[in-house]
Amino acid sequence: MKRDAQNTQEYPGRPEGPESPAAPSSSDPAAELEPRLWIFGYGSLVWRPGFEFTSRKVGFIRGYSRRFWQGDTFHRGSERAPGRVVTLLEDCGACTWGVAYEVRGEQQVAASLQYLNVREAVLGGYDTKLVSFHPRDKEAGEPIQALVYIATPQNPSYLGPASEEDIAAQIVVSHGCAGPNVEYLLRLADFMRYFCPQVEDKHLFSIEEALFALLPCLCHSEKALQEAPSVLQKAERENFLQGSSRRDGTVGTA
Repeated sequence: MKRDAQNTQEYPGRPEGPESPAAPSSSDPAAELEPRLWIFGYGSLVWRPGFEFTSRKVGFIRGYSRRFWQGDTFHRGSERAPGRVVTLLEDCGACTWGVAYEVRGEQQVAASLQYLNVREAVLGGYDTKLVSFHPRDKEAGEPIQALVYIATPQNPSYLGPASEEDIAAQIVVSHGCAGPNVEYLLRLADFMRYFCPQVEDKHLFSIEEALFALLPCLCHSEKALQEAPSVLQKAERENFLQGSSRRDGTVGTA
């Protein structure tokens, strides 16, 4: 079973992506000197950053693969039933697609880092690293240095590799403060299909396929699937595509 995120009724007037227009240029020299930071998200940050930002761009980083190898006992799981969320694995020939957010000014930079320190580092077990982000927009010019959160094997919540079937079986029964682990998987898959249709994320889509294969055998998981939208809900999708800065509630990781 495979869902089609390109249904024209679900995605009327399909846009090019969630890029926000760059902030207007200013003749004030002080504006050019204000602190500026890009933050790259490849998991739940792609649909709900949770902090105010100035602009955002869809694009990719090189040298990493996205993997559902990080455990989650808070956002998408519990101590009794840890969920699985994504982290990055060093992989020389790979690319990982996501969204980079630009934050500007002392207040916006400080607030975003404070928020993400709790969401990603304290609650998620993620460390930070600087990477080169390549915007999908060909006119963007040189790659952008961006901050990314990565869960390494050294953190206590790291689960490591497993078969797609085993990962799907763990996801389908896990639920945390931010909602069902199933929702996390489906939203990420929908983002890739809708905003990066040219990219084949084999690991992600194989887990999604394994999940759907499990559902007929797990009647109690039907409710979890119904709670998780098959595509981004209309209201959230409209917010996601807006160019204005906004703040969303806390969910997920990276």
